[in-house]
Amino acid sequence: MTLVWGGEHAPEINQAVASFVASQIPGCERGWENFTTLGLIDDERLVAGVVFHNYAPEAGVIELSSASICRRWLTRPMLKAMFGYPFDQIGCQMVVLRVSERNTCMIAIAERFGFKSYRIPRLRGRDEAEILFTLTDDDWRAHPVNRR
Repeated sequence: MTLVWGGEHAPEINQAVASFVASQIPGCERGWENFTTLGLIDDERLVAGVVFHNYAPEAGVIELSSASICRRWLTRPMLKAMFGYPFDQIGCQMVVLRVSERNTCMIAIAERFGFKSYRIPRLRGRDEAEILFTLTDDDWRAHPVNRR
């Protein structure tokens, strides 16, 4: 599997990864503005992507949205890139995920990586709550994936 970066230097990749992620997440049809992406290619096919968006440099916070059609996407290199970008490259102190209460798979992944959760009723509409997950740089660095 190969990691590919989008962004200003690779706008075609940036848009392709963002479109892929948006197509996999119900309610994300509008996409994002001012974003950078990370994609995972397997056998010449895009199988996973991360969109980094809503960057607030003054607070050191960025939101990320991700999706995959491959269960093997959360490899050590992917995780190092996914969290290395906000924490090491652009100096964030926290990342935020917004997840539907119905997305039990993503909820389990976020919990496994040490995210703290905050359930907000009706944030996805009248009949659906959204869970805001936060992960600080300190919690990420203490995670077992970062130990040798």
